[in-house]
Amino acid sequence: MPKGPGSQSGLRRHNLALVAHAVAARGEISRAAVAAEVGLTRATVSTLVDELLGAGLLVELGTQRPGTVGRPGTALALNDSGPAGIGAEVGVDHLAACAVDLRGVVRVRASVEAHNRDRPPADVLRELTALIGDVQTEAENLGLRAAGLTVAVPGLVGRDRRTVVRAPNLGWENVQVPAPAGIDNEANLGALAELWLGGHDTAVTDFIHVSAEIGIGAALIVDGQLFRGARGFAGELGHVPVHPNGPRCSCGARGCLEQYAGEEAVLRAAGIPPEQPGALKALHAAAADADLAALKALAAAGQAFGIALSGAVNLLDPQAVVLGGPLAELAPWLRPSLERELTHRVTDRQWPAEALLVSRLGRDGVLLGAAYSAVRGVLDDPQGYAQALSTA
Repeated sequence: MPKGPGSQSGLRRHNLALVAHAVAARGEISRAAVAAEVGLTRATVSTLVDELLGAGLLVELGTQRPGTVGRPGTALALNDSGPAGIGAEVGVDHLAACAVDLRGVVRVRASVEAHNRDRPPADVLRELTALIGDVQTEAENLGLRAAGLTVAVPGLVGRDRRTVVRAPNLGWENVQVPAPAGIDNEANLGALAELWLGGHDTAVTDFIHVSAEIGIGAALIVDGQLFRGARGFAGELGHVPVHPNGPRCSCGARGCLEQYAGEEAVLRAAGIPPEQPGALKALHAAAADADLAALKALAAAGQAFGIALSGAVNLLDPQAVVLGGPLAELAPWLRPSLERELTHRVTDRQWPAEALLVSRLGRDGVLLGAAYSAVRGVLDDPQGYAQALSTA
């Protein structure tokens, strides 16, 4: 989000983004309140608002609710029938797609089971493209216009945002995803969803977001920005060694966190076949019923997570660690052993237990992050969106 008003010479594009983000942050807000919030004159804001209304990004709702300060004004809100972000996800065992409006509300969603491990990438992408097409058509029937598409993948993504450099759990190497889709690592998109849509009681802008399915991914948010690293591969927590002489991992190394806390490892330890339909639901049910094998498996996974995360916490000193994806559903049983390891290993003994957060987005975070990252570009550059719309 832009940090302050642009100069008179400069930056109308910047100021349009300021106003758009101010409305997005408040839900409903008057022109006068926008002006006070962004530090621009009321006349300037009024002109910018008219431009955003003309581009179909904002709507006027009528007189604001009673209780607002000063004279009643016309309330502004994001247009829920305007641009839409399309997000898609390639999982090891599923494909999914959704459309969100400017508010980040899911308007259309579709998913299918798909056994994608070692499946030809062209076949996976063909099926995903058909699913995306169905979602986009249904979104258009609701009056939404696709403004961008982002695909989440469980692997390393090149800086060109078109190449899956390596996705061990899919068996992909140097796979090109065709335009117009942009792609990103699933953990990155889950973290961005947490930043933008997580709904925490206090602002959380520096955190490690960790999620796990077949693989384990993490992402770093630093001062409200995603930290990608020099080559774009930051956050590969699943391949941090927790027991260097442990079993061999799909990445070729030994003793990686995934071998102790990945979905398949935990299910096997709990005595649940990973290939069993609804295996994770069965694990959750077993833990809720105090099944000893399930509790022991989850406690061991929490300990492994704590060992890996303690190094990251010591290195980065984050505001919080957020458990996302399916981990959020298993947090009641993972958390005790994870917290013990953090308490024992983090050098700052004042690092509070309440800094270990559980995502409210859960397993929807990755898909939400993909879809909202596509539509957020409209809020970041309303003028660019309007220009593209006029030439379409």
